[in-house]
Amino acid sequence: MALISDDILTVEGLAPTHQGRVLLIACGALAHEVLALKRANQWNHLDLQCLPANLHLYPDRITEAVEKAVLAHQAAYNSIFVLYADCGTGGLLAERCRTLGVEMIEGPHCYSFFEGNAVFAAHPDEFTAFYLTDFLVRQFDAFVWRPMGLDKHPQLRDMYFGNYTKLVYQAQINDPALDAKAEECARRLGLAYERRFTGYGDLAVVMAQAAAT
Repeated sequence: MALISDDILTVEGLAPTHQGRVLLIACGALAHEVLALKRANQWNHLDLQCLPANLHLYPDRITEAVEKAVLAHQAAYNSIFVLYADCGTGGLLAERCRTLGVEMIEGPHCYSFFEGNAVFAAHPDEFTAFYLTDFLVRQFDAFVWRPMGLDKHPQLRDMYFGNYTKLVYQAQINDPALDAKAEECARRLGLAYERRFTGYGDLAVVMAQAAAT
C-alpha cells in the first residue's frame, strides 16, 4: 500500500480494502503504526478502516462514528477490533463497544497504550506533561497550534500552557527529523523537552490478539 498522507488521514481517514477476515477500526492517527505492524508480522488477514483523526478535536463524536463503522461492516468480517482507547468519551465508547459485542483496546488514550498502560499509570506525577506521538508531531499545527488559535493569537500560549512543565515526545520510530521537529514544538510552547522511545507499546499486543482470532 502506498504511503497515505497525514492530511488525508486527518480529515478523511482510510477506507477498508475488504480483504481479510478481521477488521480493525482505528483512529487515523494510528494508520501508519497499524500498517507497519501488519507488514512486519505479515498479518494479511487483518483489514483496516481508519476514521478521520480530527475526530479527536470533537471527542463527543467518536462513539457514534465507531458504532456507525461497526454496523456498516460487521456482516462482512468474522470479528472486529476497535483500536481506540477512551479518547475523551467518558466511558461511552467502552459501553457502546460492549453493547455491539466488539473488543476495544484498553487505556485512557493513545499516549497511555503507546507507553504501555501499566507503565503510564506508574507515573501519576506527570499531570503537567503535554504529550505528542509521531503523528501529532507531524500534524502539530493542525491539531495544536491552529485549533487553539495560536497562529493568530500567539500571546495565548502562556494562558493555555502555563501550568505545563514539559513536552514529552513518545517516539514510535527513530527518526532524527521527527526528533528535531518535536523539540521545536516544545520550544514553540515554551516547555522543557523530553523524548521517550515507546515503539508501538500495547498496540502491538492488541493487534497480535486480533490476528490470532
